[in-house]
Amino acid sequence: MPLPHNPNRNHLLAALPAAEFARLAPYLEPVAMRLGETIYEPGERLQHVYFPTTAIVSLLYIMESGASAEMAGVGNEGVLGISLFMGGDTTPSSAVVQTAGHCYRLEARLLKEEFNRAALVQKLLLRYTQALVTQMTQTAACNRHHSIEQQLCRWLLLTLDRLPSTELIMTHELVAGAFGVRRESITEAAGNLQRAGLIGYRRGHISVFERSGLEAGACECYAVVKKEFSRLLADVLYRQTALA
Repeated sequence: MPLPHNPNRNHLLAALPAAEFARLAPYLEPVAMRLGETIYEPGERLQHVYFPTTAIVSLLYIMESGASAEMAGVGNEGVLGISLFMGGDTTPSSAVVQTAGHCYRLEARLLKEEFNRAALVQKLLLRYTQALVTQMTQTAACNRHHSIEQQLCRWLLLTLDRLPSTELIMTHELVAGAFGVRRESITEAAGNLQRAGLIGYRRGHISVFERSGLEAGACECYAVVKKEFSRLLADVLYRQTALA
């Protein structure tokens, strides 16, 4: 059975002090996110921020040629729309749903007011932003120096960290778009992992059988990103565990 909607399934919302959460709670709107749906377009003025609970969103840079590459992913650990509280109202990237699910949407004005009012909220969001920047820079290095198979292992592990299941619903086209490579390259890398007994896949579905094998096959980039999120958001993770 599907789990009930609950804003505390987003780690940042769960970590808000009670008074700050009480101010925002009446305005948090549950929203369904469909696979492949575009949430933001490059240069679009941002009207809302999104706190994913079960959905995962890819932040993609789109070239003039139409080619794309993922800079980072946002799931239940974070918030989509950091430009709003970092001083800008637009973003050069596109935001596309990588894994269908749900989120909570909040008007941009309300988050800005809370960011400027409450020091604890500001500190929490800035820590998350630093962790997200680490993910972006590590992804850029990974795309330049590591094989598609290593990148796929890293990407699958980061996705698993955000989901309660080892079953992933996504298409090779979306994964290829995130990596900025041909679909055939993803098919070949996924085939290698399947022959090694680490995953199974059929059209639109990936099942992870052996996480430890993915960890062994991934480059150091996965561990770097995971360590930085844990370091910066240790108190968030603690509160989330206590709520669970």
